[in-house]
Amino acid sequence: MHHPPPSHRRTLAALTVIAALLGGLGLTPAAHAADRGTGFGTWAPLSRTGWHGSMRVGDVHTYCIHPGLPVATDPTTDRGVSSDVNGLSPQQLVSINHLVSTYGQTDDPVQAAGVGWAVKAIVDRDTTLHSWGYTGDSFPEAIDYIMRRASPENSVAVQDRAVHYLAEAESIAVPRVGGVLAVTTSDDDPTRGTVTADVDPSATGTLHLENAVFADSGQGDRADVRAGQSYDIIAPASSSDDGRPYSVRVTGTFSVRSAAIHYFSTPGQQESAGPAGPTTFTLSAEDAEPRLVRFSPRIETTARIEDGRFIDRVSVSTADGVWPRHADGSFVAIAATADVYRTGAYPAESTEIPSNLDPVMRLDLRTDPRTGPGAYEVTSEHLPGPGVYTAVWRVDRADQDADALAHLPLDYLWQERFASPAQTEQLTPTPPPSDPTSSPTPPPAAAIPPAPVAFPSAAPTALAMTGMSAASLGGAGGAAAAAIGIGIIAWSVARRRSTPRI
Repeated sequence: MHHPPPSHRRTLAALTVIAALLGGLGLTPAAHAADRGTGFGTWAPLSRTGWHGSMRVGDVHTYCIHPGLPVATDPTTDRGVSSDVNGLSPQQLVSINHLVSTYGQTDDPVQAAGVGWAVKAIVDRDTTLHSWGYTGDSFPEAIDYIMRRASPENSVAVQDRAVHYLAEAESIAVPRVGGVLAVTTSDDDPTRGTVTADVDPSATGTLHLENAVFADSGQGDRADVRAGQSYDIIAPASSSDDGRPYSVRVTGTFSVRSAAIHYFSTPGQQESAGPAGPTTFTLSAEDAEPRLVRFSPRIETTARIEDGRFIDRVSVSTADGVWPRHADGSFVAIAATADVYRTGAYPAESTEIPSNLDPVMRLDLRTDPRTGPGAYEVTSEHLPGPGVYTAVWRVDRADQDADALAHLPLDYLWQERFASPAQTEQLTPTPPPSDPTSSPTPPPAAAIPPAPVAFPSAAPTALAMTGMSAASLGGAGGAAAAAIGIGIIAWSVARRRSTPRI
């Protein structure tokens, strides 16, 4: 007959007293008789061979945790999952839980016997080796000392399993419960960052994001999260409904192997261990500083010329529809600039401004922090003169105030095409004004042609002598030539009259 060691007797006595007190209060946990499980030996409180394997409590295989005490054949009480069992250390508890959870729920008697021997050795190796009369210091020999009587043909197999299980269980580290989640923001893009879980290496879990998604999946939830691995996230500006700064929040649920057992006790007999489920804990984190909404302003323009001025209607918006605000609700102000060019004819539209052109004036716009996006009208000074005018608007990060810089990408520049139809207008010359006091100039009198003159036959010769052709008479010198000709003819006639006739 085997007697429990004094310390175990005291423990059992204390448990009996506690059970009695709980019973007096009507709080005694339900007790049920344990059944023979899987293993070898004699199912009885005391016997020559003992029982080496599991005992069943309901559907659970449990294993004795106090070598040398009677087998728990009487009603057994379920004490629930506990991490405080008669002074067992966290290392002992996590090792036992690993074995009864991983290998102990079995109908294989060799496997169950191996688990039983390893569990008892974890709790009290010395008592496990010597409570049956073995005097040496070899764990396999102590097993063989008993198994040669209980099941000699399975002795070697049980020894091998027990030695393997014991080594494996003792290598299981006590997991760290809890940890830290970290959220980072990329320096060059507030919509990018990472989430990392600093938890026990054995922990597995899930993550849930708010105001962000995982970059590789586009989803806000992720399973099978591992310790120390960083996961890229995207936190779009649209996460902020009104453009104010926003924060990414992450919640994680993780599980680790429990340094605990499902504890069963039987007054005056054994205590046993069943599998305890994993220990679950939650972690949460959020951005250390809110993320500023980063955006890309866009401009649509329509120009006209009135009263010698270039007038531009400028509609300012953003690609994703979210215009950033400051924490006080005011809109981030953006500066836009247009260079106005003058040409003699309508230029061809292009992405590049011709290198031979210089601007003749500049237009400036700053959005109103009270209204943000919308339509603005910008009017130039008087244009320098007639010509074709075209404006090219741009929004350049280098032109912005300090409070707007953080909301724009580092290399941000938006610029219109040169000579776009909506931005090209012509200023025509102004006709000279009329004088209402002056009288209208009468039309010139019609020229009266001279009376036809009968020329003698000698006229052609006389005309030839002047060096002019007859055709030149109709020209500018025609009148003068005609007068000379008439004079010559008259002189010739007079001379003939005065000459004496023979």
